[in-house]
Amino acid sequence: MTVQEEKKRYSEEELKEFEGIINQKLDAARNELAYIKDTLSRKNDSGTDNTGAATKLMEDVDTSEREQMSQSAARLQKFITQLENALVRIKNGTYGICIDTGKLIPKERLRAVPHTQQTIEAKLRRV
Repeated sequence: MTVQEEKKRYSEEELKEFEGIINQKLDAARNELAYIKDTLSRKNDSGTDNTGAATKLMEDVDTSEREQMSQSAARLQKFITQLENALVRIKNGTYGICIDTGKLIPKERLRAVPHTQQTIEAKLRRV
């Protein structure tokens, strides 16, 4: 009995599964980003007729909320870019291969974090 050579790449069928997961996450992230951008643009347009101290308090809360939404939008944009890059790696045949070890990233990890480029061991070594 020969020892089976360690698998170096995922099959076309496996890659299609990952592509589906990535596309679902991309759709959800794009929808959420569009919602946040829409909400932010409406908040910027809202004219209030409040006066005095109440207006100042509302503006402070509004500014804080806008900052949080802007940070969420920036994180989502980064996530979208990472997912799009993962789709490129699927197309060019490098998806699922750890950039540090060259080993195949376990399917469970890719299902949970489909844009990752590292095995969990490699990631923990970097910390």
